[in-house]
Amino acid sequence: MAETDALDKLDRAILRHLQANGRETYDQIGAEVGLSASAVLRRVKRLEETGVIDRYVALVKPESVGLGLTAYLNVRLEKHTEHHKRNPMDAFSAAVQTWPEVVECAALTGEMDFMLRVLVADMAHYSRFIMETLLKHPSVQDCKTSFLLSRIKATTAVPV
Repeated sequence: MAETDALDKLDRAILRHLQANGRETYDQIGAEVGLSASAVLRRVKRLEETGVIDRYVALVKPESVGLGLTAYLNVRLEKHTEHHKRNPMDAFSAAVQTWPEVVECAALTGEMDFMLRVLVADMAHYSRFIMETLLKHPSVQDCKTSFLLSRIKATTAVPV
């Protein structure tokens, strides 16, 4: 289901309900969108099989598990590398997968190469991450950090 045209208004309504409350029953969703529970189930299974629904997760408040500091890091990588070495972008992308503090990594256009969202307990934890992990990576040339003051909007829902 690569094209958004393949989603009808009922599919979109079901997706909105599931994004708002992934534990809502098919009976509840059906009552809201005007379908039987079995019809909702069939549509949800199709959305899962076609990859529209990627996965189900529990969203955890970072502060509730001791991760009270959120940092956004813009990272610039070295551009020149010896031919026998691995591509700096590939090496960094692989390394990021192993760093538990990094909960999101996006490749960017422009001056910086990546943006990381990092969750840590406090400034000491952040300092350890920067000094012992990020800046020790051979591909990293520079980074700039901004710290989260407050969340104005935070959603995982896709506008459908």
